[in-house]
Amino acid sequence: LGPFPRPHWVALGVTAGAHRLWSHRSYKAKLPLRIFLAFANSMAFQNDIYEWCRDHRVHHKYSETDADPHNARRGFFFSHIGWLFVRKHRDVIEQGRKLDFSDLLDDPVVRFQRKYYKSSVVLMCFVLPTLVPWYLWGESLWNSYFLASILRYTVSLNVAWLVNSAAHMYGNRPYDKYISPRQNAFVTLGAIGEGFHNYHHTFPFDYSASELGLKFNPTTWFIDFMFWLGLVTDRKRAPKEMIQARKERTGDGSA
Repeated sequence: LGPFPRPHWVALGVTAGAHRLWSHRSYKAKLPLRIFLAFANSMAFQNDIYEWCRDHRVHHKYSETDADPHNARRGFFFSHIGWLFVRKHRDVIEQGRKLDFSDLLDDPVVRFQRKYYKSSVVLMCFVLPTLVPWYLWGESLWNSYFLASILRYTVSLNVAWLVNSAAHMYGNRPYDKYISPRQNAFVTLGAIGEGFHNYHHTFPFDYSASELGLKFNPTTWFIDFMFWLGLVTDRKRAPKEMIQARKERTGDGSA
């Protein structure tokens, strides 16, 4: 079906964009990069940036409680996809109201994407991926729609959801054995670097979301490349001394 669109660069709209940039403010991005990440986020179609970040901040603040939108203690199915089929627990709504999200709406890119989100999703997630293979290299509209749009979307969604489910249940906990999130190599591979989840929940401010970013963390590679191009500044990192001290104090001894 040709090279368009690749799930991994689309996923950057979530991993490098909604997650590491807008949710955690782990680095700063200049306007052209923020615009690209917003377009990629619309192609990923996992809620607009504001709503994604709102749920994610609540998830970190109240992880594995009833105030966690995708509380893994309610089981694999619920944390993977079930939470999207039911009304939010009242604790999610009540506790979420206590958090400040004004910084998100201060960004004109976030406001623009939120305002035109539905139309941007139709264009970026379905129309464009269907038309480009058909127009550029002669794919049938049937193949273009069901493979470049629907199959890509289905695969990318389930890989992203594994961060909420599998990475909260399966793997080791070298940084904090008292929390549920785990290091999961399979999720890391599929979610382009988001599977170092025990590290991420221990040091959520770290732009790399991992201690071992150069092993396999394409999202970190992308952010570093954007830094080299001058589009990224102020990358935050956990100091090595802090990481080692935390391992010794609360880790499970697996690393």
